[in-house]
Amino acid sequence: MLKIENIYSKAKSITPAAKYLFFGLIVILASSFYTKKHPYYISVIYIKHNTTQKSLQISTRFFTNDLEDALDKVSHKKIDVLNPKNKAEVDSILFNYIKQRFSISINSKAQTLQFVGYEREDESIWAYLEIKKVNSPKKLNIQTKLLYDYLPSQVNIVHAEVNGVKKSSKVTNPDSKVEFSF
Repeated sequence: MLKIENIYSKAKSITPAAKYLFFGLIVILASSFYTKKHPYYISVIYIKHNTTQKSLQISTRFFTNDLEDALDKVSHKKIDVLNPKNKAEVDSILFNYIKQRFSISINSKAQTLQFVGYEREDESIWAYLEIKKVNSPKKLNIQTKLLYDYLPSQVNIVHAEVNGVKKSSKVTNPDSKVEFSF
């Protein structure tokens, strides 16, 4: 039978560093069960010129919970992009959200985005857009404020590929513009 005195004497022999390490481990474990927030607010935008289809294909990747919270805020209703009750309505809300916060000019000419759709991948949502009838672009001007209104520390990483040439840039709130020349 273990006596309380033995437990107390063993607890006194634990160093302060070990106590802090144990406390830190408990905090880390407890915080891992809370998945609503994450330490970084990053979205990725991929832009690729498709020479055979003569189009600019755009993919945007968002953390699902960040995107849903932003859509809830602008639509004033609960949006579930993973299991939508009305897929056409969610498509419309998502596309309108993107159009109001993302634009591209090709060779100094404003372009019209077309919504292709979206899909889930792990903890994120990929939204797909397209610009048709695009010959070989020489200059892309991108403006992105995606999730800026919802997350002040949002960062958007923009990758662009034209004729096999790849370029990338980071756009951090409040900055919103990036330009690539090919």
